[in-house]
Amino acid sequence: MGANSSSISELPENEYLQKLSGSEPISENDPFWNQLLSFSFTTPTNSADLKLLEEATISVCKSLVEKNPRTGNLGSLIKVFLSRTKELKISAECQNHLFIWQAHNALFIICCLLKVFISQMSEEELQLHFTYEEKAGPSSYGTECEDLIEELLCCLIQLIVEIPLLDITYSISLEAVTTLIVFLSCQLFHKEILRESIIHRYLMHGRCLPYTSRLVKTLLYNFIRQERSPPPGAHVFQQQTDGGGLLYGIASGVATGLWTVFTLGGVGSKSSAQLEQCSPLASQSLLLLLVLANLTDAPDIPNPYRQAIMSFKNTQDNTAFSSSNPHAFQINFNSLYTALCEQQKSDQATLLLYMLLHQNSNMRTYVLARTDIENLVLPILEILYHVEERNSHHVYMALIILLILTEDDGFNRSIHEVILKNITWYAERVLTEISLGSLLILVVIRTIQYNMTRTRDKYLHTNCLAALANMSAQFRSLHQYAAQRIISLFSLLSKKHNKVLEQATQSLRGSLGSNDSPLPDYAQDLNVIEEVIRMMLEIINSCLTNSLHHNPNLVYALLYKRDLFEQFRTHPSFQDIMQNIDLVISFFSSRLEQAGAELSVERVLEIIKQGAVALPKDRLRKFPELKFKYVEEEQPEEFFIPYVWSLVYNSAVALYWNPRDIQLFTMDSG
Repeated sequence: MGANSSSISELPENEYLQKLSGSEPISENDPFWNQLLSFSFTTPTNSADLKLLEEATISVCKSLVEKNPRTGNLGSLIKVFLSRTKELKISAECQNHLFIWQAHNALFIICCLLKVFISQMSEEELQLHFTYEEKAGPSSYGTECEDLIEELLCCLIQLIVEIPLLDITYSISLEAVTTLIVFLSCQLFHKEILRESIIHRYLMHGRCLPYTSRLVKTLLYNFIRQERSPPPGAHVFQQQTDGGGLLYGIASGVATGLWTVFTLGGVGSKSSAQLEQCSPLASQSLLLLLVLANLTDAPDIPNPYRQAIMSFKNTQDNTAFSSSNPHAFQINFNSLYTALCEQQKSDQATLLLYMLLHQNSNMRTYVLARTDIENLVLPILEILYHVEERNSHHVYMALIILLILTEDDGFNRSIHEVILKNITWYAERVLTEISLGSLLILVVIRTIQYNMTRTRDKYLHTNCLAALANMSAQFRSLHQYAAQRIISLFSLLSKKHNKVLEQATQSLRGSLGSNDSPLPDYAQDLNVIEEVIRMMLEIINSCLTNSLHHNPNLVYALLYKRDLFEQFRTHPSFQDIMQNIDLVISFFSSRLEQAGAELSVERVLEIIKQGAVALPKDRLRKFPELKFKYVEEEQPEEFFIPYVWSLVYNSAVALYWNPRDIQLFTMDSG
């Protein structure tokens, strides 16, 4: 085997790594680099091997951290990489495998070293490691060294946006995206949100800035295309005969080996079936895009990556761009919409959809105009339906997306016109035929009921009810089951209200003779439940006053459970809103009584339909239209930045961080 390493465990003894991290400076032109960059060992395919690789790299890093001030070998390695990337485009066009292979290997080592450096030291210390060589070199050399971080960052961005995506360039493109994520990973090791950062400054100013829109566009297209990594052997490189090398298996196998590891933060390894459908470059590109879009604004300019996401247009939009936005670009909205519809199972794709709907008015308008909106809404409903299996952030994002969509009256009308057949994932009841609008109501009500019994999250309640309220005036031809569930939810709330009222009364009686024990805060519980009941009554009232004649099933359900509403008729909090509901119940009840006893369901519905025409609408009291608009809370970065980095931590391709080092968020157990 000679100088080669056939397993990860042998890496710390590898003579090339020892020389790299040793006491002797290595010049950029030394033949050593050709030897170092000819990798040869078995590719890691599981988390245990990846941790071994990390541990092996740490021992090399410790030595490099100690010796680099005198040797400047990190800078030399980076310069070797930079010099080789200058020919990458031509190499891709000429199918020069060897050149691309060695450039990839150089970047892979840089990425491994950087990841450990960044987790172990401050940005200021890291910057010193990039500028140490300046002390030994001539004074004219200082400026170049000073900007080595910027040069590397700029080179990585150029590589992503300029190198064509081919089988032979896939791995280096993936590695460039990964290295940018690693550069930004300093956030993981701080509890507080980083608002001032050296890396942020480089990415938002100077040489990187002109590439902003091209980088965002390329990352979006990587997500859209979902290119799978080349199959093993598609671009295997011949091993060099001049002394073998260090890590050969990673060079050709990184795309088919390292990236399969998915075992961080309690997430188990992917199955082979999942891997077949997975695109590591698309996944990693989306994570980088989310990280860049959520960087905090610089003191002098807003985040240019967010600006680019906010302002891009459809390739079919011929209107001129505003001269005030240098980051605007065009992208194929149809392709983006299709990818978003197909990828909603992942938190990342849902978060991207949220950002686009919330921040890019062009994309929002386009989505709302689609005639196949069910392709987008159904995956979102499925996320909410499987609320038990999703993390709370994913559920929030899905819910907020629905809230944003329901702000549009056109959406609220059109969803009742889309008829769906056999919704297989809806298990409570066989739904052979139902409108998208009725299904949406069913899923949102189920989410409220789940929340009432499990998480009791007021924020979740508020958003669910706001979405229903936005839709209520446009309810059309509600499915009988959807109508029943609306009234069943009210029944559940009514029982809860009575229970809390009873507890408060008993508690009050029990404490009359004792001044020592403080009363439980039943008043607050009562206040919350009454707010929710009020909202449900407003939703029912909104439907009755705006579209009663379109919804005989809701009137039927209301009459069937009319006793539920008795106790709220005289309640001071609900008296006003109960007037219309009471009037509707009285009007239809009297018509049913006139029709005689023991009526069939069909006959009752027929009487309701006839009565809906005869009901004097002017007797129904007008209330302000129910409309809720989603507004981000102040300092949204306090929520989004830890969320995005938890996604990176849990699902980044071929990246492992020691959970003990993470400061930004707490680790989920298991």
